[in-house]
Amino acid sequence: MTAPRTALGFDYGEKRIGVAVGQTITGTASPLLTLPAQHGQPDWLVLGKLIDDWRPDCLVVGLPSTNDGAPHPLASAIERFARRLVGRYHRPVAFIDERLSSHAAQALRRGTRHTLDALAAQQILETWLMEAAQSPEQK
Repeated sequence: MTAPRTALGFDYGEKRIGVAVGQTITGTASPLLTLPAQHGQPDWLVLGKLIDDWRPDCLVVGLPSTNDGAPHPLASAIERFARRLVGRYHRPVAFIDERLSSHAAQALRRGTRHTLDALAAQQILETWLMEAAQSPEQK
């Protein structure tokens, strides 16, 4: 049995970045907040406080592709954001296909556009947690 792990999930956007927290022991995630971003840059001090408070073992970033499987227009910005997370917080980053996370969050219809980003991050993280439960040696 692997040790329980905590993860933070991110739904990256150039204006907003949704954040969620989850754990492998329950396989569930909860939306935390939506960080405002300027040109894709979050408030790194606020993000650092979240890392300090939650002490995640890993970070999960949604990386969408188009319906035909081609890279999404934001793919390079998302990958750059992930590299910055690794560089700043020294945690491994996993990518998960988030093609449908925003649609799933909208289907939940709980709250404003800003909370939808955090709900999308929750969907991203729960997808990763489900995959981690099915194949824990890869996560």
